[in-house]
Amino acid sequence: MSVIQPFKGLRPKKELAEKVASPPYDVLNSAEAREMAKDNPYSFLHIVKPEIDLPEGIDLYSKEVYEKGAENLRRLREEGVLRQDDKPCFYVYRQIMGDHEQIGLVAGASVEEYKKDLIKKHELTRAEKEDDRVNHVNHLNAQTGPVFLTYKAQSKIDAIINKIVQREPENDFTADDGIRHTLWVVDDEAEIKALQEAFAQLDCLYVADGHHRSAAAARVYDMRKAANPNHTGQEEYNFFLTVIFPHNQMYIMDYNRVVKDLNGLSKEEFLQKIADKFIVEKLGAEAQKPQQKHTFVMYLDGEWYKLTTKEGIFDPNDPVSRLDVSILMDNILVPLLGIGDPRKDKRIDFVGGIRGLEELKRRVDSGEMAVAFALFPTSIEDLMAIADAGKIMPPKSTWFEPKLRSGLVTHLLD
Repeated sequence: MSVIQPFKGLRPKKELAEKVASPPYDVLNSAEAREMAKDNPYSFLHIVKPEIDLPEGIDLYSKEVYEKGAENLRRLREEGVLRQDDKPCFYVYRQIMGDHEQIGLVAGASVEEYKKDLIKKHELTRAEKEDDRVNHVNHLNAQTGPVFLTYKAQSKIDAIINKIVQREPENDFTADDGIRHTLWVVDDEAEIKALQEAFAQLDCLYVADGHHRSAAAARVYDMRKAANPNHTGQEEYNFFLTVIFPHNQMYIMDYNRVVKDLNGLSKEEFLQKIADKFIVEKLGAEAQKPQQKHTFVMYLDGEWYKLTTKEGIFDPNDPVSRLDVSILMDNILVPLLGIGDPRKDKRIDFVGGIRGLEELKRRVDSGEMAVAFALFPTSIEDLMAIADAGKIMPPKSTWFEPKLRSGLVTHLLD
């Protein structure tokens, strides 16, 4: 069963929604956020990246940064830019990127279910990033960035959502990156009840993206529950801000790798060692992304190569071992290139597939990196199989597009 809760969303004034909505906090660095928001006092980047309103070089995890975020949130509320709905609502959020469309439900998901693993995870989290999100939520008393959840698609939920999106939306705009964002408010009690009953029939939900935000929500819950002698289980901290999409609408792009050096190997030695595990085909100066699982495209010394796995180099019955990110890690990155923990090793970097093969080529040709690998995207079915098995994906296995905008709906914890 999956418990979802409507809430009194904090939302931008209708005519300002496009100015308020911003990319999520973790896809821009501080300099990029500062540039994007410099002429826009309404941008939600002032709340999710508040260091942009403080001197450059400030410690991003300092108290001053979180206090500035809280100050900026208060300012936008006092100015009437952000207003809280009078009654608990659900919200339907549609994104259109090119030919791809996905429609999700904005709702409060149960922290208790997250803690019981009825909301399943597939990634490990890092303590400092969790701490950052806990501090941000506690200082602002709000969840400002939604967690991206998915579920195995159900026709009953589809039917309810499809009826809602026939109506006039509350917000509808196309952002600078060409992605269209549309939001509907669901305040009808019969529709709210129907959605809750339909979701209650699901076995579980899955975290697609936002493991640090969901883990932080659980920690905030623990802290506030312990501090509240009158805890009832219905306080807003019992729920966390999510957008929940059916699995068959998910769009996962490739998440590629670049490595600084060949670990002391010559080009010829490196290619020879790869040939022990892969069929190596030279593609020359032009290439396209891998077209199927268990094939890779590599860029090395001005040339592209296609690498096809040989039989027996991975366990096809293990949901983690058979992932392309694992095959690359287990057969090239670790044994040949000496990459240790990819979360900490400074010799490896990760490039979202939305940047294309040209970005891989650029980083190698510049001399910054020695070799690049393009992968076939991980499937949503792979993600769910790993979560169902209680296992963990290697880091940087999935790159979801389009990204959820922050600021369209905020969940206040009071």
